[in-house]
Amino acid sequence: MNESRSNPETRVALFQKREIRRTMHNDEWWFVITDIIAVLADCADPSDYWKKMRKRDPDLGKTLQGGGQFVPPLALEFATAGGPQKIQCWNTEGIFRLIQSIPSPKAEPFKRWLARVGKERIDEIENPELAMGRMQGLYEKKGYPKEWIDKRLRGIAVRQDLTDEWKDRGVSTKVEFAILTNEIMQGAFGLKVDEYKQVKALQRENLRDHMTDIELILTMLAEATTTKLHRDRDSRNMEPLRKDAKDGGAVAGRTRKDIERQTGKPVISTGNFKRLTTRRPKKLKAGDD
Repeated sequence: MNESRSNPETRVALFQKREIRRTMHNDEWWFVITDIIAVLADCADPSDYWKKMRKRDPDLGKTLQGGGQFVPPLALEFATAGGPQKIQCWNTEGIFRLIQSIPSPKAEPFKRWLARVGKERIDEIENPELAMGRMQGLYEKKGYPKEWIDKRLRGIAVRQDLTDEWKDRGVSTKVEFAILTNEIMQGAFGLKVDEYKQVKALQRENLRDHMTDIELILTMLAEATTTKLHRDRDSRNMEPLRKDAKDGGAVAGRTRKDIERQTGKPVISTGNFKRLTTRRPKKLKAGDD
């Protein structure tokens, strides 16, 4: 399989020299539905074909509405000639279901190709070093400085250790994860995640991808301390875990305030990496505007 990467988060994969766009979402590949229809049905108007498919296959229609065992398609953002656009995508399992509704001599080789592409993510789960290597490549292509990338990757590992600990100790919903994360961030920076993103003029972007080196280090300190408190106190379920999160964040918060007293400058930066290019990587500094 050959690939070209227009940006680090989305890729164009080639099946029999035909382009199929895909993007990483929730740690798995999602593929543009009309790209796959264009390849398998060999039609001039894949969007129209997609509409007709939903009408002639009632079971597929139910699946698209979230019925049955399949996750329904999602509208995910891609860069296009006309600017960013949201395009309907489906994960690997959903695409296998889609193939069942398209009579095509290319179906079997496409299934094999899709399985091979999906295996990349399975390999990364089994061998986290592969995932780290992929992440490093993504940040390098975006143009981040090497020193920043090293800290970001270490921060990802610290965060993973913490979330694994949360799962083992009774945290199960996204809301609970968000509550605990906000307790840590408030303790460390005096801001919830959404408030911090507002400071940096971010919307859907990942906050940590726009932190300075010192912001990343303090976040790591807060989360590593929280993990240690969970283990030392053997905390379980939300309230004890929430107290640990507050205490862990407070450790980093005291360090932040000490740095600010010593330097006379705020640690929290209003800067972001939105305009980062591969030609001129910009290194943010604490207090950047």
